Amino acid sequence: MDYKNMKFKVANGCDHGGCCGGCCRSDHQLNTYDWLADVVNDPDKTDLVEVQFKNTRKGYYHNVNNLELKKGDIVAVEASPGHDVGIVTLTGRLVSLQIKKAGLKSADEIKRIYRIAKPVDMDKYKEAKRRENGTMIQSRQIAKDLGLKMKIGDVEYQGDGNKAIFYYIADERVDFRQLIKVLADTFHVRIEMKQIGARQEAGRIGGTGPCGRELCCATWNKNFVSVNTNAARVQDISLNPQKLAGMCGKLKCCLNYEVDCYMEAAKKMPSKEVVLQTLDSDYYVFKQDILAGTVTYSTDKNLAANLETISAERARSIIEMNRRGEKPATLEVETVKKEPAKPVDLLANADISRFDRSKRNKRPDRNSGRGERRGHNGEAMRTRSQENHREKGNRRNRDRSGRRENAPSQSHRKED
Repeated sequence: MDYKNMKFKVANGCDHGGCCGGCCRSDHQLNTYDWLADVVNDPDKTDLVEVQFKNTRKGYYHNVNNLELKKGDIVAVEASPGHDVGIVTLTGRLVSLQIKKAGLKSADEIKRIYRIAKPVDMDKYKEAKRRENGTMIQSRQIAKDLGLKMKIGDVEYQGDGNKAIFYYIADERVDFRQLIKVLADTFHVRIEMKQIGARQEAGRIGGTGPCGRELCCATWNKNFVSVNTNAARVQDISLNPQKLAGMCGKLKCCLNYEVDCYMEAAKKMPSKEVVLQTLDSDYYVFKQDILAGTVTYSTDKNLAANLETISAERARSIIEMNRRGEKPATLEVETVKKEPAKPVDLLANADISRFDRSKRNKRPDRNSGRGERRGHNGEAMRTRSQENHREKGNRRNRDRSGRRENAPSQSHRKED
């Protein structure tokens, strides 16, 4: 095998924003996971098709010609005027659910699919796309010359090049009737103006959020819901505008992700208006930790004084006691304090030769016979030594007495 000339290709879905099998999830914007793609002979199959265009624009069309379409196909669809070119992102039963989610009111809004895009259609489409960047820069200058307080964020040409959509951002109402006339005379196309918000603009540009991940508005979130500071209060988040604001300058969309969980957990916490009464003083709610299930009380209503942190169960039990007219001694649970066990020093009564001593005790058990014999031999040797010592003493006494007896006889001989 010739490894040097082998060509490797990285599989990254299809080239148009979705794979044909419907397995792509959130690799591209507005991508829909078709979990019914492998169902054969679906009885609820319809001729509705979802087609995606540039930015966040999607459309729903009827496949009147019964074309064999699959996810990722480039098709030419009906537009006003002319035709447009887009990419098929979803087919089958799930398209009906997407239409309900999009909120289309009448069936007249659903147009037709003409054909699969031909090379002629693709040439016009590519030529129109090449004009978008230059048109956007030139239109910005025109809006600036007219003194309009608006920013043109993007330009999208229709597939046949007969129409251009200008996406703009403005904080207040803008009268762009004169702008439309100037743009139509300059670019010789039909002009359509669409206002987008700061969140759509941030999603179009993209970036990385403070969490370290790619912006939600740039990947999967296209249905924006209003966010207010009440969501931050419920989650006990500091009301710091710099931390609460996202890349778009508005409140972060992720503040709404966990609000329902916090509101459900807050129902299990005691009311902030209830005052706990003890024998010492009254306690007011200072703060609550909803996730930990604890409440911190203060003896002062406005300041942090003599803070006591107890569990929510303990707080509810004290509230019940106060209703019965009882007052506990303290907020904490009254328990008998156990004296802490003193640490035990394992080497306190230890000796360096403790292991040798154990060995000595084990040796007589193994050789008990030898020990007994050694004991008997020792006693016999001691008795023998004592007897020998006695014999030596007797011998010395006898020698001394013999010498005394011989001494007078010798003196008598000298006298004679």
